[in-house]
Amino acid sequence: MIDFLRQFWNRDTDSSKQIAKERLRLVLVHDRVNVSPSLLEALKVDLMEVISKYMEIEETGLEVNLDKSDNSVALVANIPVKRMKRAVDQSR
Repeated sequence: MIDFLRQFWNRDTDSSKQIAKERLRLVLVHDRVNVSPSLLEALKVDLMEVISKYMEIEETGLEVNLDKSDNSVALVANIPVKRMKRAVDQSR
């Protein structure tokens, strides 16, 4: 979560480009599957929290997409895993 906040507040060119790209992607997803960008972002944050209980993940590389085909919608997540945790973190 800290990496996500750092990325959000970082104002260098590459970071700004990535933020703009992510915002555009969220708008496109909203148009395609009628899901608000804020709902998709909340889903992404919740997924990070749950998965972080069991694995150490690279939060900056996390991608969550909704793909629509015909009459169905699929949730597609690309989650870079650094390592598995040996014990479940109960503090979260």
